[in-house]
Amino acid sequence: MVCPYSICCEKSRISMLDNNIAKLRGRLKISQQDLADSIGVSRKTISTVETGRFTPSVVIALKLAAYFQATVESIFSLEE
Repeated sequence: MVCPYSICCEKSRISMLDNNIAKLRGRLKISQQDLADSIGVSRKTISTVETGRFTPSVVIALKLAAYFQATVESIFSLEE
């Protein structure tokens, strides 16, 4: 089967988004549910973003940055 996208979608060739949300939550001693409630998403969204199974939208990334009073770049980084 030929990939219908202009970028090759083999996992080994795509940069993954790494994050330190769990570490930031730990410093503040808040749960995934607390964070989710504060930024208006589900706990599952926080869980899947933390584990790298879901890449957050720009809106979610900005809400996280505002919540943690940090830059998006300090929360997320590309893992090449």
